[in-house]
Amino acid sequence: MGRHWRIWLCIPFFLLVLLWAVDKLYPLPLPDDGVARVVLAEDGTLLWRFADEEGVWRYPITIDQVSPAYIEALLTYEDRWFYEHPGVNPVALARAFCQNISHGKIISGGSTISMQVARLIEPHSRTYWGKLRQVFRTLQLEWHLSKEQILTLYLNRAPYGGTIEGIAAASWSYLGKPPDQLTKAEAALLAVLPQAPSRLRPDRYPERAKLARDKVLDRLAEFAIWPQSEVNEIKEENIFLAERQEPQMAPLLARRLYSKNQPPVIKTTINATMQRRLEDLLKNWQVKLPEYTSAAILVVDHQTMEVKAYLGSIDMNDSKRFGHVDMVSSIRSPGSTLKPFLYALAMDAGLIHSESLLQDVPRRYGDYKPGNFSAGFIGPVSASEALSMSLNLPVVQLLESYGPKRFYGELNGAGVNLTLPTMTTPNLAVILGGVGTNLESLVSGYSAFARHGKVAQLRFTPTAPLQEKPLLSDGSAWIIRRILSGQAEPDRNPQAGLVRRNNLAWKTGTSYGFRDAWAIGVGPRYIVGVWIGRPDGTPVPGQFGLASATPLLLQTHDLVMSQAPTAVMGVDENLQPKRVGVASICWPSGQPLAKKDPNCRKERFAWTLDGLTPPTLQASDQPLGTGIVQTIWVNNQGLQVASDCVGAIKKRIDLWPAALEPWLQYKERRTRRLPKEDKTCPPLSLPQSAPLFIVGVQEGDRLSLPATNADPLTLTFSSLGGAGSRWWFLNGELIQETQPDEAFKWTFRKSGKQQLALLDELGQTVTIEFSVQ
Repeated sequence: MGRHWRIWLCIPFFLLVLLWAVDKLYPLPLPDDGVARVVLAEDGTLLWRFADEEGVWRYPITIDQVSPAYIEALLTYEDRWFYEHPGVNPVALARAFCQNISHGKIISGGSTISMQVARLIEPHSRTYWGKLRQVFRTLQLEWHLSKEQILTLYLNRAPYGGTIEGIAAASWSYLGKPPDQLTKAEAALLAVLPQAPSRLRPDRYPERAKLARDKVLDRLAEFAIWPQSEVNEIKEENIFLAERQEPQMAPLLARRLYSKNQPPVIKTTINATMQRRLEDLLKNWQVKLPEYTSAAILVVDHQTMEVKAYLGSIDMNDSKRFGHVDMVSSIRSPGSTLKPFLYALAMDAGLIHSESLLQDVPRRYGDYKPGNFSAGFIGPVSASEALSMSLNLPVVQLLESYGPKRFYGELNGAGVNLTLPTMTTPNLAVILGGVGTNLESLVSGYSAFARHGKVAQLRFTPTAPLQEKPLLSDGSAWIIRRILSGQAEPDRNPQAGLVRRNNLAWKTGTSYGFRDAWAIGVGPRYIVGVWIGRPDGTPVPGQFGLASATPLLLQTHDLVMSQAPTAVMGVDENLQPKRVGVASICWPSGQPLAKKDPNCRKERFAWTLDGLTPPTLQASDQPLGTGIVQTIWVNNQGLQVASDCVGAIKKRIDLWPAALEPWLQYKERRTRRLPKEDKTCPPLSLPQSAPLFIVGVQEGDRLSLPATNADPLTLTFSSLGGAGSRWWFLNGELIQETQPDEAFKWTFRKSGKQQLALLDELGQTVTIEFSVQ
C-alpha cells in the first residue's frame, strides 16, 4: 500500500517535469512587434507607417491607451471570466464540444481571449488536434505572461480585415481617431469585428456590422454593464465611418528615423496641424516652380529646438522632381547664407562695429576674382549695409582680415557642419558658397541668433537631449538679428527706446549658377528654413533666393505663427544685451570724433560691443603710403611742409581708402583733402610711379552719337603712366580691367553726361568728365 501511495505521489511531480520539458522543447512563439513601426506626431497623430515583412500595418498600443468602453465591450462579449480562469474556460469548452458533436462538425471553439491570442501567434487548423495545440499554447501564455500582457497582445494582434491588425490600426483606419477617443457605439463595433473581419467589415458590409454590433450591445445590457436605456439609444445610431486615409505626412522624416533599432512607436516633435498645412502649401507651389524643381521647408521651435515641420521635398512620389531625395539633409552650396556668421564673429573679434567702413570695389585675390550678384559696385559701404544688401566684395575683404581657416573651424566646432571640396583647404570662396552644407545645419546655425549666440542641434524626438555650443556673444548675435530684421543702424537718438521692428530676421542665398535658392528666417518663436532648386544640381536660370525662396519663407512664417501658442511667443528680440551700446562714429576713420572735427567727413550711428569702436579695416591691396590716417606738417599758411621746417605744425588728416576714389565726390578725394605743398620747404615723398593719364577722351569733350543706331559711337581707351593693373569705371561701374599699354574699346548708345575714372595698383586715380549728345 505504501509503495502505491508513493507512486501516485510522484505522478504530479513527473507531470510538472514533463510540462517543463515540453515548454522548453516548444517555447512560446511570442511575436516580434518591433518589425512593424509607426511614426507619430507630438500629439499622437499618425504621420507614417512601416509594415512588417508580410505587409501588415500594426500600431503598437497599451491597455491604458484604449477607451475603457472598448475593454468593457470586448471582455463582456468575448470572455467575461478573463481575469478568473487559467486561460481555458472548461464550461465554454464543454458547451462548444456538445455543439460540435450534435452538428457533426466544428461550429464553435469556446475560445477565451487567451486562446484567441494563442491562435493569433501560432495559427492552427480547425481540428481537434489543432484545438489541443491551441490549449497547450494558451497554458504557456498564462504561465509566462500576466493577464495584462495577454490582453495587450490581443489589442495589438486582433485581425480587422485586410492588412489591418490591432485596435489602434482599426480605430484610425475606420474611424479616423485614436482608440482612446472611441464612443460606446464605436467600441461595441470594433469589439465584434475580429470574430469575422472579412464578413463584417463596416466599410463593405455596414448592415452586417450593425447587426453584429447590436449583439454586443445586448450582451452588455444583459449583464448590466451598460444601462438598457443607453444601449437602446446607441442602437438607434447608424455606423458612420471616416474617409479611409492612410498616414502620409512627413514621409522623408519618417524614413530618416526608421531603423530596426527604434521602438515600434517612433514619436516625433512634429506639429501635425502645421505639417499638414505646410504640405498643402508646398504642393500649391508646384505650379510656380519650373519643371523638375523641388523645394524643402524646415520649421524649428528655437526655445526647445524641436522640429515642428519637416518637408524634404514637394512630393515624395513625384519622380520628375526627384521627390524621394531629402533636401533637408542633402549637401548643397549655401550661397550667401553664411555671411551673418562672419559679421558677428568679426564684431566679437574687435575688427568691426555695425557701421565700419568697408569697400565694395573690384579686387583680385590671386586667381580668385569675386563679384557682386548685381554685377555693379557701390564703393564706400557700412558693414550693416553690406550685410543687408548681401554684397560680396565687402564680406570677402572682411574674411581676408578674419581668416578663412579660422572662420571655417569655428563654425564646424560649434556644430554648423561644413564640407570642403576634395583636396582643398578653406579659402576666401567659403563665404560666397564655396563650401557644402545642408538646410538642417543652416537652421541649426541660425539658432545662435535666437539663443544668445549658442548653436543648438535640432531635436527630432522628445527624448533627444538639447545640445548646444557657443559660437557668438549675445551682443553680436543680437546686433546681427536686428540688422537682418530690417534695422540697418540704431535709432538716431542713442537715448531713445528702440522701437518695434519686423519680427522676422531673414537672410537669402543663391549658389553659383542659380543651382540653389535659400531663405532662412528667425522669428519670435520659430526658425524657418527654405530651399528651392533641382536635386540633381542642374542650374535653374533666373531662380535666386530673394525672388524664389523668400516669398515661400514669408508665407511659411505667417502660417506657423498662426499655429504658435499665444502665451509663449519666445524671447523678446528687442531686449538689448548690456554689452551692446550705441556710438556716434565718423567716416573714413570709423572712430568717434567731434562733429566739428574736419576729419569727420560723414557721421554714422553704430552699435558697438563693450564700448569698442574699431578703426576702419585696411585692405591687403592698400597701396604703400596711402593709409587712412595721414600725419602731415603744415605751416601757418596751411601748406604741407617737411617736419623739420621752421614753424611746422603737426596735423592729422583722415583720408578715404584709396580704392574708393572713383566713387567719392571730388571734394573728398585725396588730391583735394591733402593741402598743397610749400615749394620752399616741401615734405619728403615716397617714390611714386609716373603720373596716370587717360588716353582717348579729354576733359569737357562733347561727343555726338551717329544719326542712326547702325553705327554706334565707339571709343578706344588706353592709359599712360601709373603702375601695375588698372581698373576703368564709367559712371561708378567697373567696365574693364587692363594691364599697362593695353587698350580697349567701349560703345556708347545713350546720350548724357559721362564720368570715366581710372585706378591703378598704387591707388592713383584720374577722372575725366565729358558728354555724349
